[in-house]
Amino acid sequence: MSATRIEHDSMGAVELPAEARYGACTQRAVLNFPISGYRFGRPFIRALGLVKYAGATANDALGRLAPELAEPIRQAAREVLDGRHDADFVVDVFQTGSGTSTNMNANEIIANRATELAAGRRGTQPIHPNDHVNMGQSSNDAIPAALHIAAVEAIHGELLPALDALHAALLAKAQEFDAILKIARTHLQDATPIRLGQEFSGYAAQIAQCQGRLARNAAELLELPLGGTAVGTGLNTHPEFARRVCDVLNAETGQAFCEASNHFAAQHAQDAVVATAGALKVLAISLTKIANDIRWLGSGPRCGLGELRLPAVQPGSSIMPGKVNPVICEAVLQVCAHVVGAEAAVTHAAGLLGNLDLHAGMPVMAHHLLEALRLTANACRVFTDKCIVGLQADEQRCAALLEQSLAVCTSLAPRIGYDRAAALAKRAYETGRTVRQVALEERVLDVATLDALLDPGNMTAPH
Repeated sequence: MSATRIEHDSMGAVELPAEARYGACTQRAVLNFPISGYRFGRPFIRALGLVKYAGATANDALGRLAPELAEPIRQAAREVLDGRHDADFVVDVFQTGSGTSTNMNANEIIANRATELAAGRRGTQPIHPNDHVNMGQSSNDAIPAALHIAAVEAIHGELLPALDALHAALLAKAQEFDAILKIARTHLQDATPIRLGQEFSGYAAQIAQCQGRLARNAAELLELPLGGTAVGTGLNTHPEFARRVCDVLNAETGQAFCEASNHFAAQHAQDAVVATAGALKVLAISLTKIANDIRWLGSGPRCGLGELRLPAVQPGSSIMPGKVNPVICEAVLQVCAHVVGAEAAVTHAAGLLGNLDLHAGMPVMAHHLLEALRLTANACRVFTDKCIVGLQADEQRCAALLEQSLAVCTSLAPRIGYDRAAALAKRAYETGRTVRQVALEERVLDVATLDALLDPGNMTAPH
């Protein structure tokens, strides 16, 4: 049998592992929520450690927390935000809707570690998890604040840099492919000519627009509910607490966090989180369009569209020798499906669990939003490095398909009329010839005019 110790909370005695840095409340949550095995990840634990570190600093400066208590709490919180106690964050994501169990998990770890730093014995609580570590806070403002902090750091530290690289790679391909003429496709049918570079410029613009949306959402997340405590009224906290905490947070993160302009909106609802999940979904849809187009344009290599050559990164089949599949695109598409599902979970939780004076869906919203941010950033990096940068165009294939297109008759319609142009296309299709060949045979226009009108380069701009 493993060694155990006894700790007490407001409900009585609890037996827990002797080596655990958490305490009685956390152990109750471990026993109450054996649901998923999912735990909060490093970004959220770091953010919660930052909240506790900043809280102790602010309470010390305000004279509410004695220095001999504040300093070991700060040291212990610093260890939490640095990742030294992640193994002690043992509460399942699916728990109390306010995240109280995880807040107490952090409070107990920090209190016990601070007690050790102050030459005390773990579990004796001379530094108390509620009275000292949680001073001026409630789970109802600390947990959503940690989510905002973690999301802002993930957006600025991981996702936007990954999108910068992807955007640059797509722009580079737009320039590289600008002179390559090909057939466009609408409804999966042949359409008028387009330049391959124009298609890629559209992809780059989609990513740039997503970057703008995410930056705007990150700005909304800078407002923190800290200082609102239980229901937004600020009971049991100092009026300057939130501002001072934000000062510390900004010094640590380089961001511009500030106290919520309205604590009741900040704690009773989570609109900024929902909006951020929505912007991530838009990005997922954009990435889906781009990755799906690229794998279609690269289909083949002989019996598909074959206008692009994708980097060969691994054998594609366990039974078909020599087959190479668009595996990077497929991985990105699966991440996008996950992100769309994550947004649905966040939206559903926001709609059903934001009741009256508390939003009671924080853990599941935090889990899905932060996981979606992590996966999207990683997928963008892989997509850029292992697919986009190495893309090549098959110019001969593009030219051959373009010459066979029937839709080039569109440029003749202003001169010979829609109906006659349609008849030319129909005859070309029925006889297996090109529109140019049929038009020359029927002498619909003189050769010079016909050549000018059927020049595919002229068809890729207003003309």
